[in-house]
Amino acid sequence: QRARSQFAQAVADLAARPQSIDTLRSAGVVCLLRPLLLDIVPSVRQTAALALGRLADYDGELAEAVVKAGVLPQLICALPEENRYFKKTAAFVLRAIAKQSPQLAQAVVQCGALEMLVICLEDFDPGVKEGASWAFGYVARHNAELSQAVVDAGAVPLLVLCIQEPEIALKRIAASTLSDISKHSPELAQTVVDAGAIAHLAQMIQNPDAKLKRQVLSALSQIAKHSVDLAELVVEAEIFPVVLTCLKDSDEYVKKNGATLIREIAKHTPELSQLIVNSGGIAAVIDCIGSCRGTVRLPGIMALGYVAAHSENLSMAVIVSKGIPPLCVCLMEEHEDHIKAAAAWALGQIGRHSAEHARHVAVADVLPILLDIFVDTRSSEDLKAKATLKNILQKCTYLPALEPLLHEAPPTIMKHIIGQFSKVLPHDSKARRLFVTTGGLKKVQEIKAEAGSLLQEYINTINNCYPEEIVR
Repeated sequence: QRARSQFAQAVADLAARPQSIDTLRSAGVVCLLRPLLLDIVPSVRQTAALALGRLADYDGELAEAVVKAGVLPQLICALPEENRYFKKTAAFVLRAIAKQSPQLAQAVVQCGALEMLVICLEDFDPGVKEGASWAFGYVARHNAELSQAVVDAGAVPLLVLCIQEPEIALKRIAASTLSDISKHSPELAQTVVDAGAIAHLAQMIQNPDAKLKRQVLSALSQIAKHSVDLAELVVEAEIFPVVLTCLKDSDEYVKKNGATLIREIAKHTPELSQLIVNSGGIAAVIDCIGSCRGTVRLPGIMALGYVAAHSENLSMAVIVSKGIPPLCVCLMEEHEDHIKAAAAWALGQIGRHSAEHARHVAVADVLPILLDIFVDTRSSEDLKAKATLKNILQKCTYLPALEPLLHEAPPTIMKHIIGQFSKVLPHDSKARRLFVTTGGLKKVQEIKAEAGSLLQEYINTINNCYPEEIVR
């Protein structure tokens, strides 16, 4: 007995050290541990399970070896009768295997482990519940099919009970698992909603624990993202204006997840965006973008773009709240193309509604920055697509901002710029004078346009505003 106990303990200790793993692997240690799972001594069974869990946790190959050795049926067959220490360790083994790949998570489902994990969720010991919640999360996060298996096992109502328990660690893991279940489809999110999760999650937005807040905000975001109805249910839980405090949180992930929740609500309808505006949400998002860097900024940038896209009034609300300058800062400061692309897209949504909207964007000196990004060979295709300026240029009649572009813009953009001049110059004598003195008219004469093309039409319209000798 002592020898078996020492052996299991020695392997468990070695399995915790990455440098020992290859030696254990080549010694075929999984097959040596397997008989110890059926040992008559509880501590030997538990230590053997711990060693297997640590091995499976290390990489997919070892996790697969554990499954192939037929360990899972042995592990779960006597689980309801085992003590709480063994239950926690068994849940750890299942979690370690399930996290490695959808195929291994499927193996966990097929051996009947979920039914045993549900029994663990009903255990009186918080640590056992926590272990089971964690294992469910690792199964559910891979895809909708595995998530549905977790739902079918009856885990959701018990997870909702777990987020109401006093232990903070259990609340965190259960909220994270509800998030993983909700993310795949509206139907799965609806299951979580039907179990009454939203009200309890909403109450925890103000919890002082940052890690819990991250998971709560993530779960609400994953529910709200799927449909208008689900987003409205989240809003009806009175998350505004409380959620705005998260945008000032010292924890970067709380900020990011808070902004993500606002983004997922804003994208659906003008009414939901208006509600965010009315609660002071736009100013809070703008402050958040200004106070952080990198990917933490991304959901806030997107939220402004979605709000502005819905209507002229909502776009003007972003402008009045001084939303344009921080988006320009993102264009200049950020190094990652996808963040720049989001900022360019958001500015396009703000400027596309009317000449007045476009003027606000143009006055902020955004156009030269966007042009530089567009012509930069290092910019990704997605970034170039977002920085085309087309949305803004189609409405922009503010010529002082357009003129500098005449001398640098590539042909694809030049067409839109010349088009705007051809709209404004025939009706504005002051603009016509400036256009000559700043060299704009001279530049137009240098442009080679195909006969009969739209660009040639624009150039003819501009030339017709002036006496022939000036054009010459």
